[in-house]
This record gives sequence, C-alpha cells and structure tokens, in this order.
Amino acid sequence: MHNVLSDIRVLDLTQAMAGPICGMLLGDFGADVIKIERPGSGDQSRGWGPPFVQTESAYFLSANRNKRSLTLNLDKPTAIEILHELVRGADVFLVNQPSLASLQKRQHDFTTLRAINPRLIYVSITGYGFTGPKAGLAGSDLIAQGEAGLMSFTGSAEWEPMRYPVPIADITTGIYAAMGVLVALRARDANGLGQFIDMALFDSQLTWLNHIGSNYLNAQVEPAKIGNTHASIVPYQVFRAQDKHLVVGVGSEALWKKFLTVLQAENTLGVDERYATNRLRNQNRVELVVRIQQILETRPAADWVEKMRALEIPCGPINSAAEALDDAQTRARGMIVEIEHPLIGIARSVGNPIHFSETPVTYRHHPPMLGEQTDQILRELGKTEQAIQAWRADGVV
Repeated sequence: MHNVLSDIRVLDLTQAMAGPICGMLLGDFGADVIKIERPGSGDQSRGWGPPFVQTESAYFLSANRNKRSLTLNLDKPTAIEILHELVRGADVFLVNQPSLASLQKRQHDFTTLRAINPRLIYVSITGYGFTGPKAGLAGSDLIAQGEAGLMSFTGSAEWEPMRYPVPIADITTGIYAAMGVLVALRARDANGLGQFIDMALFDSQLTWLNHIGSNYLNAQVEPAKIGNTHASIVPYQVFRAQDKHLVVGVGSEALWKKFLTVLQAENTLGVDERYATNRLRNQNRVELVVRIQQILETRPAADWVEKMRALEIPCGPINSAAEALDDAQTRARGMIVEIEHPLIGIARSVGNPIHFSETPVTYRHHPPMLGEQTDQILRELGKTEQAIQAWRADGVV
C-alpha cells in the first residue's frame, strides 16, 4: 500500500504523551519516525506503571508504535554532531523542552537547526508556548486542564473540581501538532521552506471550551456544574436501568414522541403540558427526570437500547473500558492494533480513527525497546561498527 508520508522523516525528541502522540500519528501515515532517547533511561513514560508487560510500560506502548528508537546523549558533543547529521536529511523535528537556554546549550533550538536545514519543520510542544507572560514555565496535562477552565465545571455541583482521567490536553495537543505538520508540509511544497510551529498544552486545552467559551465571550454567561445532564436539552443524560447505566439523547420534539412510545408513556408524560416542548421540559426537568428514571429502572439496559435504536433514538449503554475495547463495533472498525513485539509477544494499542479509502494508515513497527534501532540508524548514516562500539563505550549512544 502507498503510504502518503513514506518520504518524510521525523525526528522525535519528545517524551510522555503529547509529542509521542504527534509522532505516532505521522508514523501511522507512513513517515519514518526516529525516536531519539537518552541512553539508559529514555522516554520518562517507559517508567510509568503499573501495569508493565515484562519490562515495557503499557503507558509507553500506547503512544509509540511506528517508531524506531535511537539513543543519543545530547550532553556529548559527538551525539550533537550525529543529531545534526540526521537533521540534514529530516523533514520534521519534534521537541518538548520549554527552556530555550537548554535547547541552545544542546544546539537543537530552531535557529540552529534552521541554519542546517531550511526545509525543516520544527515543532515545539510546551505548557504555554514561547510567547506571553507564562512562556518558559513548566506545564503538564493536569495543569492545563485546570488552568484552561475545564475542571471548573466538570462534575456535579457537590464535587470538587474534577479532571478528566485521561490526558486530554496532551492528546489534543498531539493531534493539533500533527495537523500543523501536515499543513506545514503542504506550505513547504509551495515555497520550499520549513517553519516553526509553537504548540502549547494550555492553548490546545482552551479549545475544549468550544460553545462554553462562546457563551461567555458573546453573552457573558459562565457554565455551572451540571454533571451528566445537558444545559439546554432534556432528556439528554445518564439514566440507571435495571442492571447498568445508559445514556439517552432526545434532541428534538420528534425524538421526544418516539421516546414516549418506547417508555409506553404517551398517555402519562405525553399528555402532561409541562413536558410538551423542550423549553418546558427544561423548566420542569427535576420531576421529569425522576419519572423517566422510575420507568427505565424496571428493565435491563440492553432491552431499552434495542427498543430505542429501533426508532433511531440516540442512546447506548455506559460500558466499562473492557466492554468498549471488546465491542464488536470496535473490532469491525479495526480499532485494535496488534503488532508483533520481540519481548512481549503482541503489542496492542487503540488504532488510528481516520479511515482513508485509498491511502489507509499502516501499522509497521512495534513500540520500540529503548535504543532498539540505534545501530541500524547509525549504519544508515554510514557509521562503522568500530565507531558505534566506541560511542557506546563512551556513553554517546
């Protein structure tokens, strides 16, 4: 199969989640991604666990397929020379170091690398970016979730501010960064020049405010904590069935009538003028939700879902992570990736959600063990076995 980015080389110096997600997405699209890591320790997420599979962190496995690992100790002048040699033939450079002084010390700041390769697309991922009063401050997913406002209205009114239990700021930044790279490659096709892409966790997390942000910016309305309900649509929330919870989204009057049919409540809720329109249902939501809940808890969730889906009412069970990953739809969509791994047998990860008709994503490389392809990559640069062994003895690689 033709891989659209098969002629693109990415140097990925990032750690944790945001940068590795960007690199993995580019790798899925066919790019040759070289993950450059510190000898002996590597990406900090290699140590994030449990769980571990043999010596490999499941966290690390989630964001590092389709990459090759090269160890370089960038405190060594020889390692910097090797990095610069790689940069000459690279298209994209990913880094998540917020300190410009540190980048300059190790000679992989944008100005230095642009002089070596003017076509290089340089992507910096930091907490706050390189401009503004917070530029240079350390950042993380948790800090971005809090500072960008999302935690203030997540959860129910009686809860303390609540973070999402997955690193959504990191993942979002990685996705936007990959999108930025694709645009920059298109621009380079036109003008022959690379550019600097300044990505910040704070900025990316801020985009999650979406319509909530619009409410404030245009109407000066701030959100309240409403838990699993919807601020404008009723019923559009979590309900408890006989055996488990489910979600129901009744977003129109036509769906409300269908929903009444499923509940067999046409002659009760259906004739109550307090629930005749969404506006009225919103005004009387507390007692309406109680009445709906009393009906739904009389039958298993699967029964209700079957009946509602037959009438095209948006709904679904609230699955555990295991149930979601084992779902027939998940498998049918090819959303579980399985790649042979030399240590753990099969490395599994959640797949790329972009389904191309002509140029499908490919899964070619398992998440690499630390430094697994160091010798291979150095040989590609024309380095001799003697030189490689000497560098290893000197702690360069």
